[in-house]
Amino acid sequence: MREGRLRAIAIMIAAVAVFSLMDGILKLLAAHYPPMQVAALRGATSLPFTLLPVLLGGRWRELRPRRWPMHLLRGLLSVVVLGGFIYAVRVLSLANAYAVFLSAPLLVAALSVPLLGERVDRRNWVAILVGLAGVLTMLRPSASGLSTLGALAALAGATAYALSAIAVRVLTRTDTTVSVVFWTVGLMTLFTTAVSAPGWVPIGHDHWKWLLGLGLLAATAQYLLTEAFRSAPPSVVTPFEYTALLWGVAIDRVVWHVLPSARVCLGGGIVIVSGLYLIWHQRRQSEGGIRARAVAASDGEGQNVAPTVDR
Repeated sequence: MREGRLRAIAIMIAAVAVFSLMDGILKLLAAHYPPMQVAALRGATSLPFTLLPVLLGGRWRELRPRRWPMHLLRGLLSVVVLGGFIYAVRVLSLANAYAVFLSAPLLVAALSVPLLGERVDRRNWVAILVGLAGVLTMLRPSASGLSTLGALAALAGATAYALSAIAVRVLTRTDTTVSVVFWTVGLMTLFTTAVSAPGWVPIGHDHWKWLLGLGLLAATAQYLLTEAFRSAPPSVVTPFEYTALLWGVAIDRVVWHVLPSARVCLGGGIVIVSGLYLIWHQRRQSEGGIRARAVAASDGEGQNVAPTVDR
């Protein structure tokens, strides 16, 4: 059990590292092309790798969408997610963009209350508000208007990501995972291509290898992420998504020779600590609920009945 969880954690850290390398390529491309065009290229390069396993496995029926309005909504939200993030990494360092974008789990918890009717206790609300205070610390207007716009773009992307994550909870009740991933990426690619078409910049000869690397890294990262969540419960591996900030700092230092400011380190640290506390507290609540159901199930006639728990 312990070795399996350690393996899952190692795979999760590797997945985040690969995603960070992919984001580094997005930043390189964003220096030459408009953000929406880069988002379109990101989607187009990943679609073949998304379809390949379906084609090889003969699982075309799994692509059938059942809730078109929700798929369209996620496609539009993905435009904001990628467009906001790519603009952010275009004008900010990777670490600075990550520090703001990592507020997404806090936003998911907050938005699930009005949108899904979930209950969030006082401690969770305190963690959410403290984390958002960390975001405000990083959003403080600076001498560079572009830096402030980049941070706001990252926050817009994180908010859209949170809404998209909530939409997934609804979609997966009726649609397969393959369907959700394919139609989200496909519609996002279609929308961003349409938006960027009037100002499309021809792809430079030297950049085709970056696009190939983008697709390969996206496919590898997605495989590792899936394997991590298959090998251990989400509460075990999810906290290690925050290692993205460390990878961002390392890539910034090696490639662009920059480091995040003290204000970003402080605000990002607050966001990460708040997010980790939220994950830990929700895990404790979940374990407490399981124990309570187990006690209730064993009541009456002295029989112990194992509780049924959705994982």
